[in-house]
Amino acid sequence: MATALVIVPAASARDDWPDTPLARTQALAELQTLNAELLSHPSATLTLEHWCSAHHLAASAKILAHRVQGGDKPLPPDGRMLLGIGADEPVRYRRVQLGCGDVVLSDADNWYVPSRLTATMNRQLDTTDEPFGKVVQLLHFRRQTLSADLLWSPLPQGWDSGAVLPPASNQPLAIPSHVLQHRALLYTQDNQPFSLVVESYTASVLVRP
Repeated sequence: MATALVIVPAASARDDWPDTPLARTQALAELQTLNAELLSHPSATLTLEHWCSAHHLAASAKILAHRVQGGDKPLPPDGRMLLGIGADEPVRYRRVQLGCGDVVLSDADNWYVPSRLTATMNRQLDTTDEPFGKVVQLLHFRRQTLSADLLWSPLPQGWDSGAVLPPASNQPLAIPSHVLQHRALLYTQDNQPFSLVVESYTASVLVRP
């Protein structure tokens, strides 16, 4: 039986970040670094595993997935067009939380075309919490990012061209629960799209100063 991951409460996950110009600059640098690494690798799971190891986020740098049951989300309006499928083609939905140790790093929504996967892959996705990227590795897939958005910026617009930075305060830096979101298509080695994913990365990806 899979062990459920527990999101670290907002205060305890972020109260070690002081609200100073230096901490804000560090937070932005980390977000930009993680964003660049995610954009340059096909598997978000393996990228998070490397991030977990490099930044010592847990005793064991292994990404665990907890499949969130129920509450299926409909395919986005442009989903069938992006996946290149007709109106009657079956699509499955899978939501997982990816975590390092007991800290959730990403909430991932995944719509995939089961007819484009093997029977073994579909069985694993239906019956286990194994991360999607690891299950479909044998497809030698590639990833096309559709959008990559910072959901939070610790520095104001124009900070790099002389805008005044917020002054330091005696309060923790206010960081939202999710700080980065990617939307992407996964393609087989034959250039056939088979999965649409939306990955929302939590504030726990930030390495505390």
